[in-house]
Amino acid sequence: MDAFALGPVLISIPRLYALASALLLLAAAWLLLGLSSGARARWFNGLILAWLVGARLGHVAMNLDAYAAAPLDVLKLWLPGYHGLWGLLAALIWTGWTLRDHLLRLIGAMALTVGASALWLVLVTLAPLGGDMVLRELPDIALENLEGETVHLQELRGELVVVNLWATWCPPCVREMPLLAEADARDGVSVVVVNQGEDLLQVVRYLDEQELAFRYPLLDPYQELMMIMESPGLPTTVLFDAEGRAVERHVGELSRAQLDGWLRRH
Repeated sequence: MDAFALGPVLISIPRLYALASALLLLAAAWLLLGLSSGARARWFNGLILAWLVGARLGHVAMNLDAYAAAPLDVLKLWLPGYHGLWGLLAALIWTGWTLRDHLLRLIGAMALTVGASALWLVLVTLAPLGGDMVLRELPDIALENLEGETVHLQELRGELVVVNLWATWCPPCVREMPLLAEADARDGVSVVVVNQGEDLLQVVRYLDEQELAFRYPLLDPYQELMMIMESPGLPTTVLFDAEGRAVERHVGELSRAQLDGWLRRH
């Protein structure tokens, strides 16, 4: 499990791990550093901001091609795209500057920051709340396309297959559709957009209005694929390699850098 649904909102599990690590860091700083409440608040608030900015800019620097194609994605902070080591470096620099006049507290704060970052990394790696993909290969299911023809997903083996579960009422789903359409135009990649629970007219009208074309726009009126994938919400995207094995999964809106990275690695 990489996310869970809280009503209509999807909560990312890795971000929950980050929140837990930050709260633990704050509690440890309160107990151990001996800072005044004002100094502690200034250091901690600045540290979180420095980590976020450093982690974001580090990720952007490592994916310049993707962000050059869509510069405004840098500002879409809700999207995936943070590099932990760059964030840690920025947080340590902020700590060194803020507590430069208190050597022992500076050393203690740096140690706590490194410890909290290590805890987050361990949690993300071990995934105690679950992280394994339930679906191991292209599902053995047949769905109809917009012309009423039957498409068997397992027959798409032989190239990279991106399966995306979406609906027209889902804002992050519709935001990522142009990105998926671009990926579908690449050689060796098939993008299967599987609408969940809506009727043919709704889907056709939306795709026509947005001038989006896919080779495999499918209908899943009973949301069977959502149950097979054990998806907590929409959108959900799974990448399958040329042998039909599931190799990547993301619940929530995709970023260009994330999708480009998937396709480049596999």
